[in-house]
Amino acid sequence: MDRGIVSSSGDGGSQTASPDGLAFKNINNPIKKQINGCGTICVKKDDPCHFLRLLYESLIAGGLAGLVVEAALYPIDTIKTRVQVARDGGQIIWKGLYSGLGGNLAGVLPASALFFGVYEPTKQKLLKVLPEKFSAVAHLAAGALGGAVSSIVRVPTEVVKQRMQTGQFASAPDAVRLIIAKEGFGGMYAGFGSFLLRDLPFDALQFCVYEQLRIGYKLAARRDLNDPENAMLGAVAGAVTGVLTTPLDVIKTRLMVQGAGNQYKGVSDCIKTILREEGSSALWKGMGPRVLWIGIGGSIFFGVLEKTKQILSDQSSQKIHQA
Repeated sequence: MDRGIVSSSGDGGSQTASPDGLAFKNINNPIKKQINGCGTICVKKDDPCHFLRLLYESLIAGGLAGLVVEAALYPIDTIKTRVQVARDGGQIIWKGLYSGLGGNLAGVLPASALFFGVYEPTKQKLLKVLPEKFSAVAHLAAGALGGAVSSIVRVPTEVVKQRMQTGQFASAPDAVRLIIAKEGFGGMYAGFGSFLLRDLPFDALQFCVYEQLRIGYKLAARRDLNDPENAMLGAVAGAVTGVLTTPLDVIKTRLMVQGAGNQYKGVSDCIKTILREEGSSALWKGMGPRVLWIGIGGSIFFGVLEKTKQILSDQSSQKIHQA
């Protein structure tokens, strides 16, 4: 039996081996086969059709999950940002907690889709070539690569969002126009190095912790996880990673919101200045709202992600059986 013959499943969780290697193939209806494309047959995992289906499902599920969690928890993110940039006991402004939401959602959707468009295919490929005991390496590498590629969209989105959250601009179009006018196009990528310093470890750790928790839980329960269980594991993964990466988030935030003033000359200067002027405790500013935001966000994000992947996978299976 060829173990490489599977029915489509986004995460590889529900695979059905086919003894003849071409299950559900409709050889008597070429028109229907052409219309349904990849959905008319079960294909090998290295088949281009499988890759395209996986890419499609990843883009849709990732984009939707990112959009939902960002819209739901944006006020907590705004509070976290304002806490991190406050200095010398500065007062936190509680108004305008949704400042910049529209522009942020416009960037989050393609960024999240791009992340998962890279993460899922990379993860599947690495899991195929690496020994099973090194599955964590596959998750770490895929998370880091997905974060690196999506940073092309995520960094400008984050710059605009955080400057609006701190009251520097009234609208996203104004923010983009004025940042470029005052700082050049490079201003849209302010703090790019610190963003990668935070997000590459964050993405790698969060997805590795989540995937490993799912593997362990499924082995213990001897069944697939339900929606509340996926959400619970997402919350744990998010909260743990949020705590560990808080200092990196503080540095990234300070560099992104400083504008043309250039108070900090880079990551190392930012760290030295914060330690000298505010003490080491300043590197943990905003940890409470950050952990709350990412913990709840992880629950929503992975819950929506897994449910969407399941729905898309079920739709693919129905097309295959109907072919």
